[in-house]
Amino acid sequence: MERLIALIVKEFWAMVRDAKMRIVLIGLPVMQLLIFAFAVTLEVKNADIAIYDQSDGHYSSEIINRIAGSPYFRGIVRLNSYDEVRDAINRQRVIAALVIDSDFDAKRQRGTPTTVNLLLDGRRSNSAQILASYLQDIVTKAGMPVTMADREVTPGSIRRNWFNPNLSYYWFDLPCLLVLVVSVSSLAVTAQSVAREREMGTFDQLLVSPLRLPELLIGKMIPPMAISFLHGTIFLIVAQVIFGVPFTGSLLLFYLSLLIYMLALIGIGMFISAISKTQQQAFLGAFMAIVPLVVLSGFANPVENMPEWLQLLTYLDPARYFMEISLGLFLKAMPLSQVLERLWPLLLISIATLGTATWLFRARME
Repeated sequence: MERLIALIVKEFWAMVRDAKMRIVLIGLPVMQLLIFAFAVTLEVKNADIAIYDQSDGHYSSEIINRIAGSPYFRGIVRLNSYDEVRDAINRQRVIAALVIDSDFDAKRQRGTPTTVNLLLDGRRSNSAQILASYLQDIVTKAGMPVTMADREVTPGSIRRNWFNPNLSYYWFDLPCLLVLVVSVSSLAVTAQSVAREREMGTFDQLLVSPLRLPELLIGKMIPPMAISFLHGTIFLIVAQVIFGVPFTGSLLLFYLSLLIYMLALIGIGMFISAISKTQQQAFLGAFMAIVPLVVLSGFANPVENMPEWLQLLTYLDPARYFMEISLGLFLKAMPLSQVLERLWPLLLISIATLGTATWLFRARME
C-alpha cells in the first residue's frame, strides 16, 4: 500500500508540474463546456423565411405577424410570384417559403377548410425539417392546418413532449457533453502517462523498482480516474445550476456507471500509452480513439440512422452505453433494471480493454 500511494502521489505531481497536462486537465474541459454548450445546438434560429401572400387579408396577416414575432426567424422576405419563390430557394436566400393562396381569407370567412403550403430547401434537410415543425406549430395555433406533401396537422392537436417539455437542446446536450468531456480527459491523461515516462527516461526506473505489475497499473489508473470523476461532478453541478437541466435519477447509479465507463476508457488509454514511445504519438493515438468513440456513440447521429453493419460496431463502443445511462438518469429517472441492461456490456468491454492493456504491459516489461 505504501508503494502504491507513493506512485499515485508521484503521478499527480507529474501531471501538475507539466504545463501541457495542466492545459489538458483545466483548459480543455472549460473550453469544451463553453464551445459545445453554446455552439453545438440542435435548434435552428435566425433563419430567413419567404412568404408569398396572395390573399393579403386579416387571417393571412395574423399568420405573418405570428411568424415575425417568433424568436426562431430573423427576417421575412416578401415575394410576389412563384418564380421569385423558386429563385429565393435556389439561391439559398431562404430555407423555407410559405405560400398563401388568393382565396385563403375568403374560405376562412365562409368557414371552408383552408390550408397553407410550405416549400423547403431539401439541401439543408435537417434544418428544413426543424423549421417545418416550428411553422406547423405557429400556423396550427392560428387555427389553420399546414399541408406538406401528404402530411397535415389539424387545428387543436395537442402534443406533449415527454422528459423535455420545452424541447430545450440543453437538456439533451449537457448529459451527452458530460460523457464526451470525461472521455477526452481520461483518454488524454492515461495515454500520455507511460509515454511521458519513456520520453523522460524514467520508465526503466519504474521497471527495476519494487513495484509489481498490478501496483504499477493501479497507480497509473487512479489519477486519471480521479480527474474524470472531478470533471464529471463539475459538469453534473453546472448542468443543473447554470443550465437548469434536471437530474432525476440516482446519484449512486450515476457514479457506479461512471466508474465502469472509466475502467473501459482507461484500458484503451493504457493500451495506447504502452505502444507509444513519445507523448506526441500518445496524443495522436488518443485522438484516433476519441473520434470513433464520439461518432458511434449516437450523439451527433442516432444509432438507428446508421447502416446495419455500422450499428453492430456501436455495440463495441462504451460511450454508447454510458450516454444512454447519462440521458436516462438526467431526464427520466432510469430505474435500476434499465441501467443494469446497459452496465453489463459496459463491464464486459472494461474487462476486455483492461485485460488487453495488462497483457501488453506484461509483454513490454518482459
